[in-house]
Amino acid sequence: MRLKLVPEETNWDFFKYARFTLGASVVAVILSLVAWLAIGLNFGIDFQGGTTVRTEASAPVDVAAYRDAMEPLGLGDVVISEVFDPSFAADQHVAMVRIAAQEGQEGLSAENLSAVQDALNAVAPGIKFTSVESVGPKVSGELIQTAVIAVAASLAAILFYIWLRFEWQFSVGAVAALFHDVVLTIGIFSVLQIQFDLATIAAILTIIGYSINDTVVIFDRLRENLIKYKKRDLREVMNISVNETLSRTVMTSGTTLVALLALLILGGDVIRGFVFAIFWGVIVGTYSSVFVAKNVVLFLGVKRDWSKPDKTEGNQFANIDA
Repeated sequence: MRLKLVPEETNWDFFKYARFTLGASVVAVILSLVAWLAIGLNFGIDFQGGTTVRTEASAPVDVAAYRDAMEPLGLGDVVISEVFDPSFAADQHVAMVRIAAQEGQEGLSAENLSAVQDALNAVAPGIKFTSVESVGPKVSGELIQTAVIAVAASLAAILFYIWLRFEWQFSVGAVAALFHDVVLTIGIFSVLQIQFDLATIAAILTIIGYSINDTVVIFDRLRENLIKYKKRDLREVMNISVNETLSRTVMTSGTTLVALLALLILGGDVIRGFVFAIFWGVIVGTYSSVFVAKNVVLFLGVKRDWSKPDKTEGNQFANIDA
């Protein structure tokens, strides 16, 4: 027996509430932008500049006590957070201490670092600094600029590629879906205040690649069906195309999410932000491939050139899902 997550033949109307689903996506994008501007992002050391110290102690982390101990040092903005992980031992208590960049310094000086350790040792005897990372303000600013350029360049390249391979309506739909995925990912990071760093940028670029792959698979089937079903309504042909690739979409997204869920639970706090971004991106990317990209194409319309012959007609591979 074979496991079937989706029936072999489906005829679901994915565009019955097209205006509602596209409208909901627009509202979600606007709310994400508002959250981004109002709340801001919890920038990691890569983008904020300063020093991040990872501590480990046998005594439970008391964030208030840590903060009180460091206050007399006059180091400016200090953010202390406890790190939780199911893989930690019972006597393993980890905290992240983020110290803002000091004026005129690329990172925390050796004297200040020693003073921090002495202060924390007073409230958590035997505390150890397992890692210390420093990024200067100038470098962090350049990293933000480079990250924005990387994301914008990837969207522009995809816009050009889809335009050449299909038509401009498909290109607009694909980029609209990718913009939707990127903004919603940034929005959820802003609302939940998950650390946003270079690993998150890598995750966003991964999301863009995953989402466009899913979109192109359905676009390919749509282009074939537009030639095959020359007299059917565009919305009906779109529904046929989505239903024909539905099994592939569910299996690909489902297996990817299972692997990501395992990493999210057992992978440790170091990669948790990166994995969460991809996990969230797979969900919104799968949604946007159908309910954003295809809706945009549906509203813009497609030129149906019937003078082109059906190259897949009579082909033994014509009816095989991508």
